[in-house]
Amino acid sequence: MAMPSLPPLITLEEHFVSASLLTSLSDLYSEQLQHLPDVAARLTDLGPLRVSDMDTNRISVQVVSHAPGLGGRPAELCRIANDELAAAVRANPTRLAGLAALPMHEPAEAATELRRAVGNLGLRGALVDAHVDGVHFDDRRFRPIFAAAAELGVPLYLHPTYPTSARLEELYAGDYPAGAARSLGSSALGWHVDAGLGVLKLFASGLFDELPTLKLVLGHFGEMLPFMLERVQKLSVRWGPRRRLWREVWDENIWITTSGVWGLAPMACVLRNTQVDRILYSVDYPFEKNENGLRWMEELRDSGLVTKEELDKIAYRNAEKLLGVKATMFCT
Repeated sequence: MAMPSLPPLITLEEHFVSASLLTSLSDLYSEQLQHLPDVAARLTDLGPLRVSDMDTNRISVQVVSHAPGLGGRPAELCRIANDELAAAVRANPTRLAGLAALPMHEPAEAATELRRAVGNLGLRGALVDAHVDGVHFDDRRFRPIFAAAAELGVPLYLHPTYPTSARLEELYAGDYPAGAARSLGSSALGWHVDAGLGVLKLFASGLFDELPTLKLVLGHFGEMLPFMLERVQKLSVRWGPRRRLWREVWDENIWITTSGVWGLAPMACVLRNTQVDRILYSVDYPFEKNENGLRWMEELRDSGLVTKEELDKIAYRNAEKLLGVKATMFCT
């Protein structure tokens, strides 16, 4: 008996780098991209190359955001990136949507830019680095940004970013090559631990009591948190009085995506303790390949872990509801 075809896909953690800002961001991307020319070409493209890859891999809508690194740069760079992204979305509104970049080190400017990006440019929220120079966002000076997102009803996607040099040396350097330390501090582990920690610090600070409608998105299967969910629920009662406990916040304020982490075992864990309405498909393009994500979705379809209705929710329906975008059906 033939397996049913996959539903259309909407992806949320998909990146570009403004070609006009590459020089300004050379300290972050020049060394990496010179060894990955294919990724470099795809990063700066918001047109035919990107859409062709989407067509090949059943992606109906790609929600694009600027690659990490703008959060600590001048606010003008974020405005340039957001204007460029909004222009690309206007040119192809049925296939592209956007999340804004924000100058998080300047909270008042970031809140203003979020309002401009959503109200004037039509972007669907923002994707921001999980910390600025090692400072997480529980610091009260960042409250205006979260208040603006709650007021606008749009999500903030907290994305991992590189550790500071001091944190890299303190936690990840050891009796092994420097490349191993950089990997441990970033995509192998450190990114995900740090982003998850940042969310727990937001909870500990009382943010979700102050802003009960705030929407946060976490990538990479929830940045380690689903695997510690019950333990955090048990221990977080020591963190001070809360009107809303951790489990309530997890169920009502947080969405997670699959971006770049292809495994049925972690997905089985997520499905046991996270509402399926809060799980969204994502790839992490072009740092991860769309075809790898498509193959994994086929594995999930065939695994017996989800029903067809649940697969549809993960593939596109949850993203439609969260972001107000609309998937176009593919012919089977």
